[in-house]
Amino acid sequence: MGRLVFLFVSSLLLMVAATTVSAATVEHSFYVKNFTVTRLCNRQVITAVNGSLPGPSLRVRDGDKLIIHVFNMSPYKITIHWHGVFQLLSAWADGPEMITQCAIRPGNKYTYKFRIINQEGTLFWHAHSSFLRATVHGAIIIRPRVRHSYPFPTPYREVPIVLGEWWNANVVDVETQALALGVGPNLSNAYTINGWPGDLYPCSQNQMYKHRVKQGKTYLLRIINAAVSSHLFYKIANHNVTVVAIDARYTNPYVTDVMVISPGQTVDVLLTANQPVGSYYMTANNYASGSGTAVGVPFNPTTTRGVIIYQGARSSTTPLMPVVPAFNDTPTAHKFFTELTSLVGGRHWVPVPLNVDHKMFVTVGTALDVCPPNVSCLGRPPVGAALSASMNNVSFVSPTSLSLLQAFFFNVGGVYTTDFPANPPVQFDYTNPSINLDPPLLFAPKGTRITKVKFNSTVEMVMQNTAIIGVENHPMHLHGFDFHVLAQGFGNFNPATDTLKYNLVNPQMRNTVSVPVGGWAVIRILANNPG
Repeated sequence: MGRLVFLFVSSLLLMVAATTVSAATVEHSFYVKNFTVTRLCNRQVITAVNGSLPGPSLRVRDGDKLIIHVFNMSPYKITIHWHGVFQLLSAWADGPEMITQCAIRPGNKYTYKFRIINQEGTLFWHAHSSFLRATVHGAIIIRPRVRHSYPFPTPYREVPIVLGEWWNANVVDVETQALALGVGPNLSNAYTINGWPGDLYPCSQNQMYKHRVKQGKTYLLRIINAAVSSHLFYKIANHNVTVVAIDARYTNPYVTDVMVISPGQTVDVLLTANQPVGSYYMTANNYASGSGTAVGVPFNPTTTRGVIIYQGARSSTTPLMPVVPAFNDTPTAHKFFTELTSLVGGRHWVPVPLNVDHKMFVTVGTALDVCPPNVSCLGRPPVGAALSASMNNVSFVSPTSLSLLQAFFFNVGGVYTTDFPANPPVQFDYTNPSINLDPPLLFAPKGTRITKVKFNSTVEMVMQNTAIIGVENHPMHLHGFDFHVLAQGFGNFNPATDTLKYNLVNPQMRNTVSVPVGGWAVIRILANNPG
């Protein structure tokens, strides 16, 4: 067994060593601190990195080593997650609080060190402590190695587009209040494009993102949804775009006039300035899949907009406005989510593993918790209960003494158990709203329960949304891996018929999948990254 472990580690070391050829070391310092900004007629103290919202973009190449010094000068504990970065042999640097590390306390510093290995495209970094990610985030732009080109025409310019959401409040207090009441957080007050709300909001006429283009030139827009919990439609008036990558994975070119991007997802598109000289609004608005259900999940119905300005356009010209999708336009969202495919044979393309070693069926959604001490539980859920999240009727609780990785690495007992169920403990009609009349199904016990899998094994996971409390589209992100999305659909997953829909030829690869509202998604993971 020792020889097998040695061989596995040796193969990983060879992979890492191969990336060091022509690689650079990219070093940054992140100063996390509070400062005051003016948005929506209010002066608001926010926590951010290096005094900017969004924070600094990290521009690297495949194979580069990153060294990021984080100085926590804020009043809050914090960690930084490098969302989508594989962290091969650097799991300690992944960033989620109490999963791979303890938090960086106020007045302290921590240095993250990791390599970009076999990745190209757009990812992002964000705080992984509380709601701080609402203002602590920024782009990670990964270009090909020197002398390597894109698998599409070289763009004239590359433009990060970071979508976010804004609260007229301290975001840590927003979360604290929600936990104290046992309800969901207060809705955000605005959406933003590169930190700006746009002119549809109060006092925001001059707080709108603007990008100038030359007619005939093609631009690579690197679009990131850094919003805390909102799926967002994105459009540019009178322009089609061509999707060329998602979550730092190349795709077959896909032409569209509208995108929907879930929290944590990225989309790279080519925009050609092929319209008459003028100005054209870009917009982002909520895809609120759960709003049309019997429960009626509340959402922010506003729209943020920026503007594309052609060189030579008159400043007096009123920009053209796109037709914004309806907030509940599930057909448009599902079409975009399901029609994207991988660029087979492209750089870093990985074929679908055909032999499955470990199968899991995991229900995902909202649940209830018996009202904890010091929580009022007087909000929207049944009085006397608090909202929680659930997977297979387990509501996860983070460790408090050691991170999971530290407990695993040093074989410390009592921190977690390895009995996370591979299937729901009770089978039921998952998407039937009548299940809310069966109280025992609604409550998910708390636990720090995990699944252990063998190195290099293949895991297939069916993620099934449930109607408990209400159906809703759920973004599901996996740290340390990209996975193949084999199929997505609505209703209860039926293995007799839905397995026939699997795309085993060129399925999209992602690190974040959006499980359809009242539906399911199937992913396949090669567990080749210890941690």
